[in-house]
Amino acid sequence: MVILPSHEVQNGNNLTLQCNVDISTTSHVRLQHWVLFYKDDVLFHNVSSTEMTESYIIPQARVYDSGTYKCTVILNNKVKTTPEYEVLVRGVPSPRVVLDKKEVIEGGVVMINCSVPEEKGPVHFAIAKVNLETKDTKLKRKKSSPNQNSVTLEFTVEEQERLIYFQCQASILSMRDMETSEVTKSDMVTVREFFSSPKLYVYPEGPILEGTPMHINCTIQVAHVAVAFPEIIIQRDKMIVAHSREGSRATYSEIATVEHNGNYTCKVETSQISKVSSIVVNVTELFSKPKLETSATRLDQGDTLHLWCTTSGASADNFTIQKGDVIVSQTNSFLKRASQEDSGTYTCVAGIGKVFKKSNAVRITVCEMLSKPRIFYNSKTEVIKGRTIKVNCQSINGTLPISYHLLKATDILESRIVGSNTPAVFEDNPTEDAAYQCKASNCHSNSEMTSELLLVKVIAPVAEVKLLILNNKMVESGTEIVLRCFVNKVSGPIMYKFYREKEVNPIHEVSSNDTQAFWYMEEAGVEQGGQYYCTASNRANLLPNIPKSNILTVKVFLAPWKKGLIAVAVIGVIIALLVLGARCYFRKKAKAKQMPVEMSRPAVPLLTSNNEKVLSDSGPEASRPYGYNDDIGNHATKPINENKEPLTLDVEYTEVEVNSLEPHEGLGRKGTETVYSEIRKVNPGRQQPWSPAPPDPQSHGHQNLNSNKFPDVSDADNI
Repeated sequence: MVILPSHEVQNGNNLTLQCNVDISTTSHVRLQHWVLFYKDDVLFHNVSSTEMTESYIIPQARVYDSGTYKCTVILNNKVKTTPEYEVLVRGVPSPRVVLDKKEVIEGGVVMINCSVPEEKGPVHFAIAKVNLETKDTKLKRKKSSPNQNSVTLEFTVEEQERLIYFQCQASILSMRDMETSEVTKSDMVTVREFFSSPKLYVYPEGPILEGTPMHINCTIQVAHVAVAFPEIIIQRDKMIVAHSREGSRATYSEIATVEHNGNYTCKVETSQISKVSSIVVNVTELFSKPKLETSATRLDQGDTLHLWCTTSGASADNFTIQKGDVIVSQTNSFLKRASQEDSGTYTCVAGIGKVFKKSNAVRITVCEMLSKPRIFYNSKTEVIKGRTIKVNCQSINGTLPISYHLLKATDILESRIVGSNTPAVFEDNPTEDAAYQCKASNCHSNSEMTSELLLVKVIAPVAEVKLLILNNKMVESGTEIVLRCFVNKVSGPIMYKFYREKEVNPIHEVSSNDTQAFWYMEEAGVEQGGQYYCTASNRANLLPNIPKSNILTVKVFLAPWKKGLIAVAVIGVIIALLVLGARCYFRKKAKAKQMPVEMSRPAVPLLTSNNEKVLSDSGPEASRPYGYNDDIGNHATKPINENKEPLTLDVEYTEVEVNSLEPHEGLGRKGTETVYSEIRKVNPGRQQPWSPAPPDPQSHGHQNLNSNKFPDVSDADNI
């Protein structure tokens, strides 16, 4: 690609882009091919050609034509592209400036249109307003137009601008550089006054004496085309003394005094324009400003209040002394005995003719002595240790403000200044019994007043409880257990409760003013062993925050002599059980041997000591063998009187020799055996439970008689 005339071209010159192609072929006919032109990778022109060179002409190149160009040739699906070439267009055409009017009134608006028709956006414009007389740039504004090549701006014409014109300059970004146009001037704009500069006049002219009527006038001239009058303001220093919204004049009139001395300004304003002029006014003083004096500004009630008023220069012939707006004296002096009602602000007014001057203000404070302050607190509720207590201090009578100081013991706890008769409220958190006192003072010269002493009883809640045992934790049964529940120094009465672990109800409780309580168990048993704890509380402790002591474990063991006694008793029981078992065993064995004999023979009568038979009572039982029982068929025997009370019997034993001869042995053989018989006598007295049991006749008599030891005895009646 060839760029003509060069890669940089001035704005408005022609720019030619040539794309040259070299095609080799065996044919004598030129081949048809496509030539495509690109700017910044965007296709903007294409042509089908058989020529080796194709051109694209850009007439009057502009800044927006700057960019990167290349061309592409397509032949039989073959594509070739040139390198990219940068083209820069230098310079911007001079902008055009168009005004909506060439004549305007002060405060009016001029519309300015600035454009570069040959270029495309974005374009940046800079427009300035220039005063023709001073060549000063009054205002410069900038504005960009991203999509257009022109902008329109408004400019307000200010006061004292007579001939003005506007300048416009355009700037466009070209590749990497900003191209700027020449400055273009607009037509001249003539400015007409809306109103003239204000003029101030003072009457009378020359020196002005106090008491002379004084007039200050401010006037302006307004254009005929004005639809409304501007506002006219007259100021002394920064205070507005007169103003007008109607007409072209404002007037300030007063009887001249020295207070009217100063710099007077007349300011005329509209929403857009403001014009100012000034003048200085001097007034000659006729007499000085009165001065009000007093012997003292702070007085105690009952002291003398004395006020007097003085002037210098001409002697004033009229004086008044006022308290606020109330006249208290029509002379230059005021004297009386002070009371609290005399407190206030006093002034003096002195006059000669129509001139009156007011003095300085004097503040008088008459102090009433304070009454003895009263100190109190809310006694309806008890003071708990650590909680906040509000102590009130109040003096009913006395001049305000009152300064209160709260003392705790001898130290100042806190100070307050109160501007009313309400109590001063102080807060404290006492941890023990405390004594408070209040001191109050005001502007009175007497010393401060002191209240009575306020004693506050502080209830200390139980915070920690401990449980101890006065003897060893290993307690011998039969001895005493003494548990001691104690607390630190707290307020009574204190409710102590002793508990066994896992039991809901206390085992002992007592209310005491002492810091300890005891629980006694004179003779402790094994069942008193276990875990114990106690609680202690007073009226400062609220449920459920009742402090609980440590858990104390108490063990109760048996005394050695009791252990020995129990061992002996156990051994005795075991021996008794063994003896009883053996006795039962042998009794059953004896009865088992006796049973066959008694079933096969009649009963054997007992013998007396004289070898006589003892006869039983007649009846059914008399014919039965001794010891017979109806249950014999069941092989069981019952002793006589089994279900009756036992009788006490005296038993005598008699030895009897029995000679028997067996038939098959013949008469020559004799056998001698000894048989024991018992004779029982009834004891008229009843047997005691602990007396030894009598011998069992069945086991002593019948058993021996029916024993297998005597095989030769066949008939008991022969004995």
